[in-house]
Amino acid sequence: MNKNPMTARGADKLREELRYRKSELRPQIIAAVEEARAHGDLKENAEYHAAREQHGFNEGRITEIEGKLSTAQIIDVTQLNAHGKVVFGTTMDLADADTGEELRYQIVGEDEADIKAGMISVNSPIARALIGKGEGDVVDVQVPSGIRQLEVVALHYI
Repeated sequence: MNKNPMTARGADKLREELRYRKSELRPQIIAAVEEARAHGDLKENAEYHAAREQHGFNEGRITEIEGKLSTAQIIDVTQLNAHGKVVFGTTMDLADADTGEELRYQIVGEDEADIKAGMISVNSPIARALIGKGEGDVVDVQVPSGIRQLEVVALHYI
């Protein structure tokens, strides 16, 4: 079975969503289904069909989260001995060699990636190019807009 790398923060976020969906949202949806069912004819009852659809979506998401957590390989970057190299979980300060733009990214699992929050997937072109590099290294990264030259300015294991 393939392991799904994930930060401790990402796993906690999924566990919280799972708790919410099981203990808060599921009872609300079940109550809505029961209330809609009490309104009579189920064939033409839009409330009932909407509640059943919401129930199916919620149950599907619960199954998905449970699957992700069951294959999670939780990696705590603060416990790794990275020897000054970019590894999973590292937060990096980068500089674009062409524009001088300063960037800050953390390498996270596929499910945690959020480019707007500075969290890039371990499978992204930028992360793959930077894994194993150290401070001062310059890498050429193939991105959709072309090749981007990035310099590793600083590494943080937080």
